[in-house]
Amino acid sequence: MLALTKRLLADRTGNFGVMTALLAVPLTGAAGLAIDISHALSLRTQLYAAADAAAVGAISEQSPAVAEAMAMQGDGTITVGSSDARNIFVSQMHGEASELPLNLEIVVTKTGAVIESRVDFSAVMPTTFMKVLGRESVTIGGTATARYQTPAFMDFYMLLDNTPSMGVAATKDDIARMIDVTANGYRGPKNTGADKKCAFACHIVSESGVADPYSYYNVALAEKIPIRIDVVAEATKALMETAKRTQTVDKQFQMAAYTFGETAKDAQLFEVAQITPNFDTVAEATEKIKLMSIPYQNYNKDQQTSFDDALERIGDKITGLAGTGNSAADRQKIVFMVSDGVGDHYKPTGCTSPKGIVDNTPGRCIEPIDTKHCDDLKKRNIKIAILYTTYLPLEENDFWRRWVKPFGDKIGSKMQECASPGYYFEVSLEQGIEDAMKALFHKIVSTPRITS
Repeated sequence: MLALTKRLLADRTGNFGVMTALLAVPLTGAAGLAIDISHALSLRTQLYAAADAAAVGAISEQSPAVAEAMAMQGDGTITVGSSDARNIFVSQMHGEASELPLNLEIVVTKTGAVIESRVDFSAVMPTTFMKVLGRESVTIGGTATARYQTPAFMDFYMLLDNTPSMGVAATKDDIARMIDVTANGYRGPKNTGADKKCAFACHIVSESGVADPYSYYNVALAEKIPIRIDVVAEATKALMETAKRTQTVDKQFQMAAYTFGETAKDAQLFEVAQITPNFDTVAEATEKIKLMSIPYQNYNKDQQTSFDDALERIGDKITGLAGTGNSAADRQKIVFMVSDGVGDHYKPTGCTSPKGIVDNTPGRCIEPIDTKHCDDLKKRNIKIAILYTTYLPLEENDFWRRWVKPFGDKIGSKMQECASPGYYFEVSLEQGIEDAMKALFHKIVSTPRITS
């Protein structure tokens, strides 16, 4: 018996067949494992794509979740976002993935100005070949998240410079035409009182309210020559339609409009339209935006442009605290000023221009904008947006050369210093004020906000 056993052990024939039989189960299991894992990864890719679509789609700009979040007064869970995400996830399923036992946990929340969606998913996939190894199923799971910063609630206080310098013709071609039609000076009975070859359309209305039909303002109207303030008025009207189309929810933006004054005699801030979410009301009111009138040439030594007064008075119009914009009850406040940036007013102390006396007129100050009053508004967390309509250089004009040119290179930089960071835009005579105003508006409403 012992000898027979030794002979069997020594015999090597048939070993391959025996080893194959012995390895068949683990080899089949290994091959099956690769196939099943590859299948699981394919399904997992589809599930992840569905989860990503659900997380992002639930808080897209036009989603119900964003609308609900912007109506909330504080932080919290957004139920409609969770149900919306679930519907989006299910809609992405097809084929085998749609038949798998699925577990979904979805949470959509608002914290400050940020909406976050989180989609956790898991599914059980039956195995095929891995069953040989005793594995009946494989669990597939993962998480997709998305974040969206809600658009801000904003109140815009349009501050439109309508002082005499904004009576300049709107473009270089218009300026050339204005100079041409005023080549012989004033057209009235006295034929005096205004410069020849003048690019500015002075608006003369007597103290009793009678308009001078021969003033350059009416000359520009008769000749159909647009002036800057008219273009600003049209741009302001067009901006109302832009704001209406841009807002995500009703009353996200509110608008008010003011000019520096209706007449030079009273020189008070003139209310074109008080703060309102009704853009159509503001658009209709822009008909009241006119060039500031003067009772006669050289009235008050031409001291009609005070940024100090205008900024102080617009600040008085802004009531309540300037907020973060995270909700309708916590609105951002923005002064949106359109101007050529040169002040000409009575300021006996603190004038920032190189010379303090103009043509022997004590206290008359011609200067770039004094940013002190801009800083006063910023300290109240009020933001300032500046559309600078480049001040027209008039090399042939002696007054301009003597009193404006010395600080001409500082006009734009001072306007930019007045503006809040990123809220400055300069538009030249060759550019369109309407397009520039819209561009600045879009820049403001799309600026990322710091959240905590």
